[in-house]
Amino acid sequence: MPALAAAATTVKSASTPRGTILIVEDEADLAEMLSFNLTREGYTCAVAGAGDEALASITQLQPRLVLLDRMLPGLSGDEVLARMQRDPAMANIPVLMLTAKTEEADQLVGFALGATDYVAKPFSMKLLLARVSAILRRPAPGTPEEDDDRLSVGPVTVCLSRHEALVDGQALPLTVTEFRILAALMRAGGRVLSRAQLLDTAFGSGVVVTDRTVDVHITALRKKLGASAAWVHTVRGVGYTFRRPGRA
Repeated sequence: MPALAAAATTVKSASTPRGTILIVEDEADLAEMLSFNLTREGYTCAVAGAGDEALASITQLQPRLVLLDRMLPGLSGDEVLARMQRDPAMANIPVLMLTAKTEEADQLVGFALGATDYVAKPFSMKLLLARVSAILRRPAPGTPEEDDDRLSVGPVTVCLSRHEALVDGQALPLTVTEFRILAALMRAGGRVLSRAQLLDTAFGSGVVVTDRTVDVHITALRKKLGASAAWVHTVRGVGYTFRRPGRA
């Protein structure tokens, strides 16, 4: 398999660009096919063939979306995603993982690391394009489409326009999906939200993921909330709610 270029290659669309998508894929033929189809949809594409190259390209390009292969030479896709989540300049960039690993446990690991969505190889190009479109229809953090309100419930505050979450004034390192789930629960004002409602909030309609995905994100969210984790209640057989611990 021929190696991809050492530097990210940008493929520009002839039509009005809809934003830059970084394709991180070491299979040259697949990367070329993805670039061709995404470019035809109006996106500007860049390609990176290794994990360290991907991180450099993300820093340089600040893409709207990263298509990330899980199996890469050097840094794995999992490590790339983990480093993105630790870097405030990258943490809000959505990541669609592409992988030959199809077991549910593998998908749950990807979501736990902060992936926005997950597509198993081999995949339908139409399905992939639909998922890309669904992700990019969501307002980016800090854009005018987002409400400019601050929500405060107990020790937790979220600033929607700045995509920031605080516990007792201390910033929480939440992924995009965790933030959306937390904000939805806080907006609900103590009402119980079903897993289906939280899936629609976090991933958008038309994206097929399992209810178990919500549970994984809730577990990660509680861990990051620390001593305030008890504010997130499980209502068995129904879903989740955000309210004062001990309240019936």
